[in-house]
Amino acid sequence: MEVKDWEKMVSEHEDVNLSLAFPALMRKVYLWMTLALGISGLTAYLVATSPGILQLIYGNSLTIWVLLIAELVLVFKISGSVWKERRSLAATTLMFALFSVLNGATLSSIFVAYAPAAIIKTFMVTTGTFAAMALYGYTTRRDLTKLGGLFTMAIIGLIIASVVNMFLHSSTLDLVVSGIGVLTFVGLTAWDSQRIKMQLAMAPDMGEGSQKIALVGALSLYLDFVNLFLYLLRFFGGNRE
Repeated sequence: MEVKDWEKMVSEHEDVNLSLAFPALMRKVYLWMTLALGISGLTAYLVATSPGILQLIYGNSLTIWVLLIAELVLVFKISGSVWKERRSLAATTLMFALFSVLNGATLSSIFVAYAPAAIIKTFMVTTGTFAAMALYGYTTRRDLTKLGGLFTMAIIGLIIASVVNMFLHSSTLDLVVSGIGVLTFVGLTAWDSQRIKMQLAMAPDMGEGSQKIALVGALSLYLDFVNLFLYLLRFFGGNRE
């Protein structure tokens, strides 16, 4: 849907339900995203300060793979909840919370690899950048929908380059990948922000279906924020402990 078509649709369907539901649903998107980030951050810190749990996770590569696969499965299940009417909002929310915990556990290594000052600085930069791009995506009249395919190809390229660099151990390639990663998730933040706005503008009420769309939107923005943070950390996290 073009942005101009979305604006026309909103102006033609300004009924009471839509005007009440839309702002409430948008608040839920950012509330769920913020809570998920808080859960992941707290989990990461607790795991990093618990040598036994840290050893359990990183002492065996199989554990890491199990966590990563579980996270991937949860992402697909949460995203698919929009189309599964039998899956309740409560169940979808629980899966999102579980995903946040598992992702926090896998992110715990950053507290070991990087100095607290570098983590805090990167988090502040990420928050500012994310907020600016989310606001841009929400307010711009420019149609960003065509950029979705470009960002998808960029992510595939990042994954391939990262796998290749696992064998090459090239600092130059790592720097290039980090730069492309930052640009990709900066753009994705704006794109997802506009996409979520358009989807929720069509939500007629605060029913479970609409709230599940908002929850999936929160997951998308959560992933944008975390990935942007991780790529920026490669630039600002020079002081390793």
